Amino acid sequence: MTLHAVIGHEAVRASLSTAFDAGVLPASLLLHGPRGVGKQHLALWIARMSVCDAPAKGPCDTCGPCRMALNLEHPDIHWYFPLERPKSTSRDRLADALERARHAELAEYRSDPLRPSWSEGLRAIYLGSVTSLRASASKRPSMAEGPVFIVGQAEAMVPQEASPEAANALLKLLEEPPGAARFILTSSEPGLLLPTIRSRTVPLHVPPLSDADVRRFLDDHVEASSGVAKWATDLAQGSPGRALAFLPDGDELGPLEKLRRQAFDIVVAATSREHAAGHVVASRFPPAGARKIIDLFAFVEEWLRDLAATAAGAEEVVFNRDALARLRKHVTAAEIGAVGVTDAFPAVERARQLARANVNPQLVVGGLVRDLRTAMLGQPATGVKA
Repeated sequence: MTLHAVIGHEAVRASLSTAFDAGVLPASLLLHGPRGVGKQHLALWIARMSVCDAPAKGPCDTCGPCRMALNLEHPDIHWYFPLERPKSTSRDRLADALERARHAELAEYRSDPLRPSWSEGLRAIYLGSVTSLRASASKRPSMAEGPVFIVGQAEAMVPQEASPEAANALLKLLEEPPGAARFILTSSEPGLLLPTIRSRTVPLHVPPLSDADVRRFLDDHVEASSGVAKWATDLAQGSPGRALAFLPDGDELGPLEKLRRQAFDIVVAATSREHAAGHVVASRFPPAGARKIIDLFAFVEEWLRDLAATAAGAEEVVFNRDALARLRKHVTAAEIGAVGVTDAFPAVERARQLARANVNPQLVVGGLVRDLRTAMLGQPATGVKA
């Protein structure tokens, strides 16, 4: 199997191809936008255009270099992305172990190119991967005028172990790019990148897709009932990768549906008059591995946003349309006002920062429930039942 075609983004691709044809496409790009909207596939599209024998408003996708690139086999296109740290690997052997893991994952992409943009494991871009990237950049290209290096989810160099070293190593490469090399970074959280990295790349925003594009993508590539496809599209917010991560895998919930339900439990506990509710929810989380729950807080924010919209009578903008009845119930029962919900958002950001610092997840979630309750109901989650 080969990579599926880029979904949508016609205006972005037209601008990129025009710049490429005119010879003014920047050598270092930062594609930023919501997670799962296709930034890495767009980066691979740019890479194909860069090595194509006869590009015309983009890669031809029929010449030999394009076909190799579509199969992720072109020797001058180097794609790096977050990986799980290989177990029981010493620091001096980490780079080789990460390269083996990267090639193994590329092989999996070749056999199954449809991947959700979320995974349940802890992944990062470690110094070893950037060391391998630098080694490749020092070599002469095999076929193309210059190599293309793609660093997907580049923000993963920041919140994880050894990331300052990885980010600084990449920075040195961007400062002195070898020959005709091209660098394409993608990020859904560009603010987490080192300012010096951002200053050495030209940013290009990649917007969400339309619901029609997401639904067409699911209908073309996924075996799902019409009802499930519509449900995933409604929750996707213009992100095909997000839609895929909501879809069930057999009897298993999709990774994002698990997070969405956990986040709803946190918000419900915070609106409950039962003070023990926060302890119950917190106890469902492990006592370690806080970085694995960072994505959870984006869903807590979405539920809070929906609570505020429901309380303000603006139900037409609710994200979680399938939970509208439950939202109305909790707004009424807890007498929640939109202003109180707005005051709760800083508590979520505090919890996110604690998780990045790898604080005990049970403490993080318990503290979050307490702070949310204080903001929304005006009372802390201490003492006995109110």
